[in-house]
Amino acid sequence: MRTPQPTISIIIPVLNEEKYIKDVLFSISNNACTTCIKEILVVDGGSTDHTVVNAKEYGAIVLKSKKGRAAQMNFGATKATGDILYFLHVDTLPPKGFDKAIITEFKKGVEVGCFQMRFNSNSPFLKFFSWCTRINHHICRGGDQSLFITHKLFHQLNGFNENFVIYEDNEFIQRVYKLKPFKVISAAVTTSARRYEERGMVRLQWHFGMIHLKYHLGAKPDQLYKYYLRYIAV
Repeated sequence: MRTPQPTISIIIPVLNEEKYIKDVLFSISNNACTTCIKEILVVDGGSTDHTVVNAKEYGAIVLKSKKGRAAQMNFGATKATGDILYFLHVDTLPPKGFDKAIITEFKKGVEVGCFQMRFNSNSPFLKFFSWCTRINHHICRGGDQSLFITHKLFHQLNGFNENFVIYEDNEFIQRVYKLKPFKVISAAVTTSARRYEERGMVRLQWHFGMIHLKYHLGAKPDQLYKYYLRYIAV
């Protein structure tokens, strides 16, 4: 008998992303090259625009959740039925054959990993930070690189820590690195540079660096969020 192919559940948390949800769902459809994607779960945190309508129009299953990316991703994971969970930010586009790449690593015994990342920008400054994503160290990880993880391992780690309004991806991945080997696939996702262009590239990267530093110096989730609101969200 043929061994059943492993399946992937794609989980995308959203909040008022009517344009970007269409872009990412189109990219998933255009760049997938296997039949292993079992479902695309768009987890909405209370959008008031056309995000939900657009997601359904492009074939996704829409779930309603309380607001907060960690909570939304956790909720999506509880509803997912695939062997592998693939967490994708709404403004990050997967590369051609991303599903095949994930399945290939899964069959080798890899339980968790991500892709390298590039920005949709020609900025040398951002290209440098894109280059850094090939380094397999937790300090070079982030949610914009997407994340694949086996259903079993995700729940073994108790999912994302919902106390973190921001930095939830980094906190989770640091726990992963302590427990399992982490794979960085050489293909790159493409993520939007919109926040850098809106807030200033050097300024924004400085504040992201400060959040990393504050966390490693023992700052609590609420302290990180206050810093984010003061210097990044404005």
